[in-house]
Amino acid sequence: MLASDLAKLGSEAKSVVAAGADYIHLDIMDGHFVPNISWGPPVIASLRKIIGDDVFFDCHMMVSNPQQWVQSIKDSGGNQYTFHIEACGDEGAASVCEQIRGAGMKVGVAIKPGTPISAIASIVALVDMVLVMTVEPGFGGQSFMPNMMPKVLELRTLHPTLDVEVDGGLGPATIDAAAMAGANMIVAGSSCFKPGVPAKGPIRIMRKSVLKHGQGLELVATKDETQNRMVLVAGAAMLFLALPLLRGFQR
Repeated sequence: MLASDLAKLGSEAKSVVAAGADYIHLDIMDGHFVPNISWGPPVIASLRKIIGDDVFFDCHMMVSNPQQWVQSIKDSGGNQYTFHIEACGDEGAASVCEQIRGAGMKVGVAIKPGTPISAIASIVALVDMVLVMTVEPGFGGQSFMPNMMPKVLELRTLHPTLDVEVDGGLGPATIDAAAMAGANMIVAGSSCFKPGVPAKGPIRIMRKSVLKHGQGLELVATKDETQNRMVLVAGAAMLFLALPLLRGFQR
């Protein structure tokens, strides 16, 4: 929801959920790993009270010490904890994954634009999702980096059942590139929080693209076919469209 009106965080989150989003993607920044500071557990806990227990909170942790915040994020209402591999390196990452899993949350790992897929090779089996940043983390409103799509394609090729998320500059104009590369979880902010423009339109376009192109499946899905496979995520950092694995790539 970095692109939302932060003075109305609760109502903004409710509006994108009502527009079709199933998840809330929360960007937590510590001012050290990235230069900006966003919000922390107290804000997440307050948002949870407003929006209820049914909406999934995907917490994107742009922090220097990911282990420090695991329990407090869980206690505030987080459902998935996505840490950056750059914050802990290969050796520390496995213990972070174990700590997150032990706290009862799903495990996500994120990589910056300059970080290769090889940096997470040793822990892919330990995570539920890999987030490929398509902008530099820490700021909203940046332009989508299409040169990150080979990473997405590599992940999809090597790990057909893995949830692959992209974050940064996503919207109706850029969604096809991400979907065709194999991303099934789409984080979008600026395209879904435009004053006077209902979020339902961009959400529908992005959902349709992932259903058509996702994981290379050129399918036209009916409402009945996709009802149990589509998860649209709205984020307190950005709007998050998640489509966990279509026919042929289900867990």
